[in-house]
Amino acid sequence: MPRFAGPATMMRLPSATGAEGLDACFVGVPLDIGTSNRPGARFGPRQIRAESCLLRPYNMATRAAPFDSLKVADIGDVAINTFNLKASVAIIERAFDEILGFDCIPLTLGGDHTIALPILRALARKYGPVGMVHVDAHADVNEHMFGEKIAHGTPFRRAVEEGLIDGARVAQIGLRGTGYTAEDFDWCRDQGFRVIQAEECWHRSLAPLMEEVRGQLGEGPVYLSIDIDGLDPSFAPGTGTPEIAGLSSAQALEIIRGCRGLDIRGGDLVEVAPAYDPSGNTALLGANLLFEMLCVLPGVQYR
Repeated sequence: MPRFAGPATMMRLPSATGAEGLDACFVGVPLDIGTSNRPGARFGPRQIRAESCLLRPYNMATRAAPFDSLKVADIGDVAINTFNLKASVAIIERAFDEILGFDCIPLTLGGDHTIALPILRALARKYGPVGMVHVDAHADVNEHMFGEKIAHGTPFRRAVEEGLIDGARVAQIGLRGTGYTAEDFDWCRDQGFRVIQAEECWHRSLAPLMEEVRGQLGEGPVYLSIDIDGLDPSFAPGTGTPEIAGLSSAQALEIIRGCRGLDIRGGDLVEVAPAYDPSGNTALLGANLLFEMLCVLPGVQYR
């Protein structure tokens, strides 16, 4: 079957109705009612899947062969409530409780970053507080947005308050731009997070940084959360809240590949908004980053 034909599953993988019997799964959460600027991330999962047809099963750089050792399928999308954010959060929690109940590692196609909160709630119920590698232009630790406690700019403030993440085992990479106060990123540091602002990443390889991050996170479950706006708009223009002077696509690969050896129990790639991505390059980048996440999961063989 030509790559441009056939069912549009992630990487042209088999589709499944649930996670039973799988080691890992790709799952979409087509939600964007938590966005504060440009909407459209609800269409991210579909477009990422469409662009993912270009991907092949072996990683030629790392020699990872995930499909030789893991059973993986695309289990479709979570049926969110388009008109009710709080109801959608509850729906997402239940869906991920079910996935994790089968000891399946979910890799999630977003959707806006609100979805990280219900996923972390499900992970914490199964594993306790998790460590996290968070790539983003924004810290997403607002106290509220327009008076709302749950939105795409608040998930990690709520996660700290609810004890879902272990602050000493959190690294945030790529934060930048303007803020509402000069202390916007200091709250993260006060929780024990390691904050690596984008300026610290300019003109350098991030492989040495990731050696330090692996040491910081150590043993125990880890969640990998990547907002596509963590990358510079020249690489990823199709997103709702772009910020200049971000990470390169090569640096994003270094971050993910640098997570090899960590006990990754889930990951997400969020905030791809196809309406602002006429070439499809942002969704293609998102698809590649999700494949790279698959390649560093526990149990993956290397050739």
